[in-house]
Amino acid sequence: MTNRKGADFERVIADYLAAALEDDRIDRRARNGNKDRGDITGMRAHNQRIVVEIKNKIRLALPEWIREAQIEAGNDDALVGAVVHKRKGVSDPGRQFVTMEVNDWLACLYGQRFGEPS
Repeated sequence: MTNRKGADFERVIADYLAAALEDDRIDRRARNGNKDRGDITGMRAHNQRIVVEIKNKIRLALPEWIREAQIEAGNDDALVGAVVHKRKGVSDPGRQFVTMEVNDWLACLYGQRFGEPS
């Protein structure tokens, strides 16, 4: 995200995750050029990285965003990629939405891949 609204939302989510998980390694990620590795760094499950893509858009584009998170997870050699997207009219960072495929959700829960990303 290059716009101010997107950057502000990335900061809010990164700060919330770091505080909630008591992990100061969680932060906004520096830009990585054409091998993007997500918007948030430091997220982990089962000692494996989780890529988090942040979206603050009016129009939902979930299939596109999920594919982007999966590509970025591959770029980062991460267990999964997830999308955190802004919930219209809700400012509380803990009440925003997280979207991922069921196989990615299972990987977060159990620390191993089930099926293949499509």
